Amino acid sequence: MGTPDFAVATLSTLVENDYDVVGVITAPDRPAGRGRKLQESAVKKYAVEKGLTVLQPTNLKNEDFLAELKALKANLQIVVAFRMLPKAVWQMPEYGTFNLHASLLPSYRGAAPINWAIINGEMETGVTTFFIDDKIDTGEIILQEKVKIAKDDTAGILHDKLMEVGAELVLTTVQQIGAGVVKTQKQDDSKELKSAYKIFKDTCEIDWKKPINDIYNHIRGLSPYPASWTTLYNGDDSIFLKIYQASMETEKHDLSIGTVLFDKTELKVAVEEGYINLQEIQLPGKRKMKTSDVLNGLKLIKSAHVL
Repeated sequence: MGTPDFAVATLSTLVENDYDVVGVITAPDRPAGRGRKLQESAVKKYAVEKGLTVLQPTNLKNEDFLAELKALKANLQIVVAFRMLPKAVWQMPEYGTFNLHASLLPSYRGAAPINWAIINGEMETGVTTFFIDDKIDTGEIILQEKVKIAKDDTAGILHDKLMEVGAELVLTTVQQIGAGVVKTQKQDDSKELKSAYKIFKDTCEIDWKKPINDIYNHIRGLSPYPASWTTLYNGDDSIFLKIYQASMETEKHDLSIGTVLFDKTELKVAVEEGYINLQEIQLPGKRKMKTSDVLNGLKLIKSAHVL
């Protein structure tokens, strides 16, 4: 059960290791792009290519879907980046249902663990397999694998690291379940836990008054999706600017926070402890580009600033 690319790596690993995948459950096709054409999920595309049975329920409690699911006679269900399952679904198979989560549970339960680990400046994260219960990401842990976060990792880079490590962890989990040697551990809720709640547009706005490290982590933690943003004030124009890549320059200065410095190739913002150098940005209606290319067509004035 899964939808995005993150889940394809796991499905592919199971198929390549000759497990009998009797069915793939994924999201319904959805309209996307300017033409609003129906788009299949990454998981569906892979499953169809491999000739696997695909179910695309809109309602996981629907009796017809539950009957179809039961008819597959799966003895184990694996969930990777899907959605919350009703009890009737996760209790169905003989060996239960387990989930792959992109954090070291119980930390970063929720929808966006990869983004929040970087935004919060973590040096380490990982992947966890756990048996699903009736709450979100709270079931008993089966296995975990730690992954280091490099200083310049973006959410996209970390996503790919965790995707590969996670696929192998799922394989090991399945092997242990098959051999009857699984040992589980209850999650420790005694400490204050960091959450990975869903990210909204407001979450992505940059607060230039924050410390330089926090701003840098915010930008890379939201790159390439959904991308951090700011409003660039250029005279009478207010320009919505998405930022995909930046670097830090620690340096003392007397400029007001939010002052924009620029030349023909460089655009940087004055912050509390130095500058954030914007290296890859996107203007409304345009594709993302290197800042030096954007500056060829963007006429900035000396008073340009962000808030």
